[in-house]
Amino acid sequence: MKRLCTILGIARSSFYYWRRTAADRTARQAVDARLAARIRAVHRESDGAYGVSRIIAELRDGGEQIGSRA
Repeated sequence: MKRLCTILGIARSSFYYWRRTAADRTARQAVDARLAARIRAVHRESDGAYGVSRIIAELRDGGEQIGSRA
């Protein structure tokens, strides 16, 4: 592993951190994908009329915890 990290120019601790946090990244990607789908649905349901503020309000009304108040 030491040689590979040297060749790639990264610290071994960075590799081990990346590997240790893989599950967290995967979980976050799933949450982000679900939220993106919900955002698209709200936008589509409004026939494209809702902007950012209204979409956020709709998501919060639906129980989503998003933005700075999350």
